[in-house]
Parts: sequence; C-alpha cells; structure tokens
Amino acid sequence: MTGKRSLIEFVIVLLAYGLLMTLAMVALNNGWVQGGTRTVVALAPLVACAGIWWAVVRHLKNCGPEEARVQLIAIGFAFAGTALLTLTYGFLEIVGFAHLSMFWLPPLMVLLLLLGQLLGRRLAASSAEGEADDEE
Repeated sequence: MTGKRSLIEFVIVLLAYGLLMTLAMVALNNGWVQGGTRTVVALAPLVACAGIWWAVVRHLKNCGPEEARVQLIAIGFAFAGTALLTLTYGFLEIVGFAHLSMFWLPPLMVLLLLLGQLLGRRLAASSAEGEADDEE
C-alpha cells in the first residue's frame, strides 16, 4: 500500500507543479504581471517542487529495506552521473560548445535516476539469486 500511496502523492504534486507552471507562464507571457511581481510569479512553481521533495523523502522513509537499497543505488548513480556529465560539458563549453540552460539539469537527473533504479533492481535481483544459491 505504501508504494501506491507514494505514487498518488507524487502525481498530485506533479499536477500541482504543472498547473502552477502553466499559470505562471501564461501570466508572464501575456504581461499580466509587472515589476517585482514577475519574479514572485516566475518562482511560484517552486512551491510545488517543495511538495515533490516532501513526497520523495516520505517514500524513502516508508519503503522497506530492499526498496531503500535500490533507491540508494539509484540516487548514488544519478548523483555521480550528473556530476560527471555536467563537469564534462562545462569543460566543453570552455572550448566553444554551446551553452546549455540549467533547465536541462532536472531532466538529466531524472533520466539518470531511472537508469539507476534499473541498475539497482538488477543488482538486487542478482544479489538475491546469489544468496539463494548459497543456502542450497
């Protein structure tokens, strides 16, 4: 039940993010807000990002030890991969590669997290098979 509840919480905050982002972009692009209020409106979707953070931390707190191990592998994989790729591209920008917006960073992190989860599940499965062989 914990996994389903976590998914529901995550979907709700993602929908809130999408709604806030859409409203903010419409308001900013149509000139509905002026001056310093533009900054507040541009940052409004970050309220939902705090909800995303909360949903992820809550899931990690409530998952079992096997799932926690998979998630730890995934987070480590995503962290190290993001660091490696962003540093590498930073050096490539010095020699003339096009500058990339920071908006590319979260999708990169999510992609690496998903790949890390696949790796973590594969490692957990092979570890479980090895333990089963040891018991025989």
